[in-house]
Amino acid sequence: MKYDFVTVGGATEDITFYTKEGEIIYNKEDILRQKMIAFEYGAKLRIDRAYSTFGGGAANAAVCLAKLGLKTAAMVAVGGDIRGESISRNFQVHGVSAGLIQKKKNIESGFSLLLVGQSNEHVVFSNRAANKQLSVGTREIGQLNGVKWVYMTSLSGKWRDILKNVFKTKAKIAWNPGHIQLHAGFKAIGPYLKKTSMLSVNKDEAIELVVTNPKYRNKDKNFLNNIKNLLAVLQSYGTGIVVITNGRFGADAYDGKKFYHQDIIKERKRVDTTGVGDAFGSTFTAGLEMFSGDISKALLISAKNTASVISMQGAQNGLLTKRGVMQVFHATRGTRNA
Repeated sequence: MKYDFVTVGGATEDITFYTKEGEIIYNKEDILRQKMIAFEYGAKLRIDRAYSTFGGGAANAAVCLAKLGLKTAAMVAVGGDIRGESISRNFQVHGVSAGLIQKKKNIESGFSLLLVGQSNEHVVFSNRAANKQLSVGTREIGQLNGVKWVYMTSLSGKWRDILKNVFKTKAKIAWNPGHIQLHAGFKAIGPYLKKTSMLSVNKDEAIELVVTNPKYRNKDKNFLNNIKNLLAVLQSYGTGIVVITNGRFGADAYDGKKFYHQDIIKERKRVDTTGVGDAFGSTFTAGLEMFSGDISKALLISAKNTASVISMQGAQNGLLTKRGVMQVFHATRGTRNA
């Protein structure tokens, strides 16, 4: 079966709990940790409510792409446990092919604990477990060669080998790197950016990736807090299109010729920000496919889908169908270009 997209990365069960016990601390002195959540040391803290859903970057992206009507498979690893069976079944429920799932015996499937604070921002504690056993070798390279797009998310385990082999494929590659890759810095992942058709990161991640390049290490905060500077630097590495999301300030993109900006679309109700990056990046890439590379339209439907995800609990529950995202064109005149 030929796929439009294969997502590569993690798949988990997400256990989300809400608490108002934390305090937001603004830490402007540290450019890489500008906002933090703090709790009283040694305290026993109250949980207001809790949920169990499905997540993981590759899983969220796969469900998103499938709901948008694109033939999608997920190349992920699950354990030989009940959680792994549930994760696999969730893919099938949402129309994602399970044919590329790697089942690992004698290891538990990945899960995450997501702490949601009083401002609905979140911190994720991740147990990668079976996700660390994901492998991409000669066989998998062959499987990826026949697809239009590979959408790659956070990687663990032998991630350097996975990265090297994914970039050997003939497919176009969209990349939303995880914190392990970002912490490894420009020296480790920079060479792959010139082969990346679309790079999606949030502002903090963009700053982290820029400052790990010795050329920009000593740039001041004004330079690093400027979205256009970040876009220009990252795109100069050879990336086709760079997209940076920036919370309530919307999202920006640059293709080396033109800067684009998209304001947020106000959500009906702000419930949970989990998975918004996955929703935005995968919807944007889908939009490039759906609209023949039109960045403005891709940004607009991404903002629409993100607003829907935020309005529901969990990373996948609010994801829209193609019909749902297309309704935005009847409600707005389109994106505003910077």
